Amino acid sequence: MRVAIIHYWLVGMRGGEKVVETLCDMYPQADIFTHVYVPEKISEKIRQHKVIPTFINSLPRAARMYKSYLPLMPIALEQLDLRGYDLVISSESGPAKGVVAAPDAVHICYCHTPMRYIWNMYADYRASAGLLTRLVMPLLAHYLRLWDVTSSLRVDHFVANSTAVASRIKRYYGANAEVVYPPVDTNAFSIASAEELADYYLMVGELVSYKRPDLAVRAFNKMGRKLIVIGGGEMLDEIRRLAGPTVTVLGPQPFDVLRHHYARCRALIFPGEEDFGMVPVEAMASGRPVLAYARGGALETVVPGLSGAFFTEQTQEAIIATVNGFQDQDVDSQKIVAHAQSFGPEHFTTKMRASIDQLIKDKINTPHV
Repeated sequence: MRVAIIHYWLVGMRGGEKVVETLCDMYPQADIFTHVYVPEKISEKIRQHKVIPTFINSLPRAARMYKSYLPLMPIALEQLDLRGYDLVISSESGPAKGVVAAPDAVHICYCHTPMRYIWNMYADYRASAGLLTRLVMPLLAHYLRLWDVTSSLRVDHFVANSTAVASRIKRYYGANAEVVYPPVDTNAFSIASAEELADYYLMVGELVSYKRPDLAVRAFNKMGRKLIVIGGGEMLDEIRRLAGPTVTVLGPQPFDVLRHHYARCRALIFPGEEDFGMVPVEAMASGRPVLAYARGGALETVVPGLSGAFFTEQTQEAIIATVNGFQDQDVDSQKIVAHAQSFGPEHFTTKMRASIDQLIKDKINTPHV
């Protein structure tokens, strides 16, 4: 069986690329198609596959400015030649599902989220954009929405990474979606001893506006409690300027450093709304609780009273109240790790393989008209 994996862009290793890695384990013969490919930023596991970029990859400064070429991506996807591929798996967050598969092929879309910059977070992105972008966004977004809904009809079956995303798929595409949580390598983390635990909180992730890292930093400045921030992104310089004397901004860090801090922090602070959010699961796999905003995927991974607590408003005051209320609560690290194990890669692989095998079986048994 010839397999094609379509991923929006390969410019770094985040949650979406971890899903691609697991798909590569499932289908070692698969070819990978993407808009932009920066090999040195991608894992060896993915680089071992044949990677075919679209023409977007050849455009000026595509490695850094790839999102600027979003209006051209529908055309780029439709130029890909997928003749001869029996199974097409699109990994959707930026445009990926809009490929034209062969009539007899099975096309399954693993959706991290419908494109948030034209759907659920359109107003936020437009409000934070420059003047020229704000002027052209309404027309471009309208065109992209029309194409996005139309291209959803090319998918045989949607799989969402959370119930929250499944509800967006239903609202925007009118399609039902199966929920399969993304694979988190929970065995890569370990519990620290009681003597190793430190008196600081931790925030991990890309520093971008919709994740609201500024809220956490302002809250910890006000409390005078220690916070360590790990991650890069467009807000890194701003967060460094904002950080008070009790906030340490480390920027991007290698996995060993991240693993060390996960295991030793008092708790992870998660102030943004995520589609799923692998970071809270990684913290829980290290035996540490998570204090999260009560929206999105966190509602499906964090269990109050067992593995953390929620704050219901995205405000400094809500974060402060939750941290103060959680400060002296007992934490059972072993129970937290046991809960995190339910999001391990074997669960993803088993459920995805069952879905794909059933789709192929149905396709074979459906008479051609």
